[in-house]
Amino acid sequence: MQFGDVRVIDKLSFTVQQGETFGLLGSNGSGKTTTIRALLGIYPPTSGELLVGGRPYSVSGDIRLGYLPEERGLYKKESVIDTMLYFGQLKGLSREQAQKEALEFLDRVDLADKAKTRLDKLSGGQQQKVQLGITIMDNPELLILDEPTKGFDPVNRRLLMNIIENHQKKGATVILVTHQMEEVERLCDRIILLKDGKAAAYGTVKEVRKAHDGKSLDDIFVSIYGGENKEGQDDA
Repeated sequence: MQFGDVRVIDKLSFTVQQGETFGLLGSNGSGKTTTIRALLGIYPPTSGELLVGGRPYSVSGDIRLGYLPEERGLYKKESVIDTMLYFGQLKGLSREQAQKEALEFLDRVDLADKAKTRLDKLSGGQQQKVQLGITIMDNPELLILDEPTKGFDPVNRRLLMNIIENHQKKGATVILVTHQMEEVERLCDRIILLKDGKAAAYGTVKEVRKAHDGKSLDDIFVSIYGGENKEGQDDA
């Protein structure tokens, strides 16, 4: 994958097993978001392909996929419940199903009293909760979450990790893009760490730690990316 003369992703290949939670990790600018967007066809890839169950992935295919981007993309002038109903019906739910799923989710994340509130009146964290609810309301088989807990306090981060865990227990395959090593240690079966568009580490959490003399994932991250100072840059 490249933009002009700049190669962002270089001969990257990895496998995500059905039913696992897979961590896609790396510093800002390492190519995580570009990898996801290229695989989903948001960016036209210059080479490579995404296979799901051995078949090329297609947006119009029959797999239920939920994608939570790092940037929120909601209709800010609409109410929470109207927005969730709209997207739920786009996902194929009946209006009644969408309303049931939406209200149950809002109650779970302590936003039941905000159902009729306009989205632009919510905090950033509350909007992120709503977007997560939209992402999971049709019980997707493949769930791709790009920094789902970014900007959350520890209480809400743990709440969202519980929700992600529950979907994994239902059989969903989860790809988690995050900088939070606590989330990786708790949720991920296997991981890949990207650096300059290539795999700097790949395998189960146990395998990656063993290959780095038993260091914690935090220490491994620092040893691989510690020489870089890219804070504040957008991910490539």
